[in-house]
Amino acid sequence: MSVRPDWDIYFLMMAQVAAMRSTCLRRKVGAVLVRDSQILSTGYNGAPRGVPHCEEAGCLRERLGIASGERHEICRGSHAEINAIAQAASAGTSTAHSWLYCTHEPCVYCAKALINAGCEKVFYLYEYPDKLARSIMDEAGVERVYVDPSKLPHTIPD
Repeated sequence: MSVRPDWDIYFLMMAQVAAMRSTCLRRKVGAVLVRDSQILSTGYNGAPRGVPHCEEAGCLRERLGIASGERHEICRGSHAEINAIAQAASAGTSTAHSWLYCTHEPCVYCAKALINAGCEKVFYLYEYPDKLARSIMDEAGVERVYVDPSKLPHTIPD
C-alpha cells in the first residue's frame, strides 16, 4: 500500500519534476505556483524563449567566475519563480493569494517579483545564500517554509 502525500509534499515533488526541464548548468530549479490546491503555473530555470540555452551557449557566470548568490543579472537564464509568474501572466491567470512551491529558496529578484505577484507563502527544499531576499520577504509578510528534502518519498539531488 502506498502512502498518499499531503498537498505540500505533492507540490514540492512537482517542483522537482519541473526542475528536470532546467537547462542551467549550475543548478536545476523548479517552481509551482498554487492557489487553493490548484496549480496556476510551473516554471524552471533556463534561457528565455527563442534564446539558446546555457547547454548550447555555455555558462556566462561560470566563465566569469561569479559565485552563487551574486550578480544575478549576469546570466542568460530566467529563474524558475520568474518563469512561473510569466507563464501565469501569459495565460491571463492571476497569481494573487498564491503559494509557491520551489526546489530552492528564492533570490532577491524572485522574492520581489513574488511579492508583487501576490504570493503569500513560499515552500522550499534547499536554502539559497541571499539574506536580502529573506529580509524582504519577511518585511512583506511572505511566509517562508523550509521542508527537509528527506521528507519527500523521492528526492532529486540539489
